[in-house]
Amino acid sequence: MLKILFICTHNRCRSILSEAITNHVGRGKFDARSAGSQPVGEVHPLSIKYLQEAGIATNGLKSQSWDEFEAFSPDVVITVCDSAAGEACPLWFGNSVKVHWGLSDPSKLAGNDEEIAHAFRATIEQITQRVQTMLSMDLDAKNPQALRDAFSVLGAR
Repeated sequence: MLKILFICTHNRCRSILSEAITNHVGRGKFDARSAGSQPVGEVHPLSIKYLQEAGIATNGLKSQSWDEFEAFSPDVVITVCDSAAGEACPLWFGNSVKVHWGLSDPSKLAGNDEEIAHAFRATIEQITQRVQTMLSMDLDAKNPQALRDAFSVLGAR
């Protein structure tokens, strides 16, 4: 099982969506978690709403610090926001493959309810497609360069 840690500065939307979708779609092939460098302590309520709308479990999702995951020893650390991608990571990330999957933040969209719903659904679909592609790939935690290449390609989509 490939262990993946999704990082976003505040760990309230994109990293939470990525964790939940990866665990749901990954069918036991991935153990996904999420964290932030400066977690706000609560999951954005619309993240929960639109995950549930998509039939994805939300129990256990919480905004937490990346400091809580040293023992997790992720194979891959994926930043999903540009500010997290530029932050200095903890030393214990040293053995993990690090890649960036820039995702637009639907929780920051200023618009009407329909526009916001569309933004969340589009982000959920984008993450879902990436995870489905991951399932079709031969991902080997013992080959860091192959992992880096595969995850970088996915992030460019």
